[in-house]
Amino acid sequence: MTLRTEYPRPQLVREDWQHLNGTWQFDFDDDDKGAFDKWFAPTRSLSSTIEVPFAYQTPLSGINDPSFHDIVWYKRKFSVDRHWQGKRVLLHFGAVDYRAFVYVNGKYVGMHEGGHTPFQFDITEELNWSEEEVTVRVEDPSTDETIPRGKQYWIEQPAAIWYTRTTGIWQTVWLEAVDETRVDKVRWQPDLDRGEVILSFETKGSYANCVLEVDISFKGVKVVTDTIAVQERFTKRAYDLLNRNIFRTPFHHDGWTWTPENPNLFDVTLTLKQDDQTLDQLQSYFGLRKIHTEHGMVYLNNKPYYQKLVLDQGYWPEGLLTAPSDEALRKDVELAKAMGFNGCRKHQKVEDPRFLYWADRLGFLVWGECPASPSYSTDAVGRLTREWMEIMERDFNHPSLVAWVPLNESWGVPLVSHDRQQQHHSLAMYHLIKSLDPTRPVISNDGWELTQSDICAVHNYNHGEPEETDKYAYFKQSLSTKEHILRSRPARRGVYANGFSHRGEPILLTEFGGIAYRAGADSDSDKGWGYTSVTTGEDFLREYRRVIEAVYASQAIHGFCYTQLTDVEQEINGLLTYDRQPKCDIEQIRKINSLWHLTTITDPSFSGQE
Repeated sequence: MTLRTEYPRPQLVREDWQHLNGTWQFDFDDDDKGAFDKWFAPTRSLSSTIEVPFAYQTPLSGINDPSFHDIVWYKRKFSVDRHWQGKRVLLHFGAVDYRAFVYVNGKYVGMHEGGHTPFQFDITEELNWSEEEVTVRVEDPSTDETIPRGKQYWIEQPAAIWYTRTTGIWQTVWLEAVDETRVDKVRWQPDLDRGEVILSFETKGSYANCVLEVDISFKGVKVVTDTIAVQERFTKRAYDLLNRNIFRTPFHHDGWTWTPENPNLFDVTLTLKQDDQTLDQLQSYFGLRKIHTEHGMVYLNNKPYYQKLVLDQGYWPEGLLTAPSDEALRKDVELAKAMGFNGCRKHQKVEDPRFLYWADRLGFLVWGECPASPSYSTDAVGRLTREWMEIMERDFNHPSLVAWVPLNESWGVPLVSHDRQQQHHSLAMYHLIKSLDPTRPVISNDGWELTQSDICAVHNYNHGEPEETDKYAYFKQSLSTKEHILRSRPARRGVYANGFSHRGEPILLTEFGGIAYRAGADSDSDKGWGYTSVTTGEDFLREYRRVIEAVYASQAIHGFCYTQLTDVEQEINGLLTYDRQPKCDIEQIRKINSLWHLTTITDPSFSGQE
């Protein structure tokens, strides 16, 4: 049964498409003989089957084998709609971990390196317009510590904070029919202060005599209609959304903006025409919102905004990195919001665009992050840099995305505290992302040993067990003021790397908590992993409140990210179980999250009590 049939690219939707998810032929190639023996040939069948887009390590794949297999092959026969003849046919892959070599009807069409971002090939010339066959050879070096792998463990059995690997196709494979001349890229950049949105787009093919018709609507009311004469491959146009339309629409200015509380979106239709003939049509959307830092705080739409985030690893027991369904992605957003969180830090994962779609639609802040390489090398630098450029290309338009995190806890830069080369890498990633996206804050090294950064993001799990009152008192004191936070060394590491210091940027506690609790009859916390542990739901709520009160008592912290949303494999420190069942009354979590925060009460003597 095919579980993932929803449209995979919600920011740019075309009508002519078909997915290739479902049953594929499959084989391990542990001896790396498939290329030499021409497994890509149409006459060659593979020995097993797999359900795409689920990795072979998962139950939903039908294989469920967590052992090392560094080279795997896929094959699938398919047919192309004959109405697509005369158009170009693109073969898309949402993500393949880590290197993919693609063949169509036995002919090599290209390769892609990078396990977390999309790629495509024009396969028109390889089609025979009868029965077609696509073959994919994947390399995923299980123990290579220079590739961005995030939480995927380079040792065969998962342990502590490291999880089972994901190899091969793990996001949707799909076909798309397009004209030779078409819209190739679209970027929406809102400018709240001017009440504008800037449309940038690129065309592919011959754009002579082409126009792009732009229709922007808000809640069913058209606010912009424009026709752009396409005279260059790259075109930019700014649209005044508020001032010129205020007398034509019933909406007040404040009702136009995107926030987690009111996730207002503008819907867009882009139609490319040449001599009155429609060549391409895309459905898109954007949100009018601004995120920036000022006066030691984060501002959303020019108002101080206290971010209450939850760490979200994006793993599922039946699919690992791949959600079992689109509804599962939506449910994660809804559960987090029901617990009083207004966003998440998507940890060590480039999440499926469908998650960002639901975050846009439902109103949920997202911090975007890329899996880290365990080790530092020039190869690791190049690989991380290339992935980040592709991440920015894919995700820039999502209003829910409000921050970028290129490095985490000095993973991949273990000597960044003092090594100038690794510091330059941290700075290079910061400036690269800022050069590609001037609209969002960038956190240079979330946790500690920051270089230049727009947010001072600190991790501290030292709250202690309930009976460790002295440890808790020290934890609370270490968070109480800016001076205490900047002097703290919660993981025996300084908050800033040598040669760098706090320059007034907002201070957020971006990892803390991690309370282990195994729901159900088996409450033996030794069988799972967390930072501290409890054995009942009542104790869990009491502990959660205790650590949140320490955060809310701080005079310097302007937002937090609690660890974590769900259990993952051996980690049992989630607010939800691995299969998304609440461990306690989520309404009580919501009440605790709603106790107080610094932007609403300014009395520093307030204890955090209701």
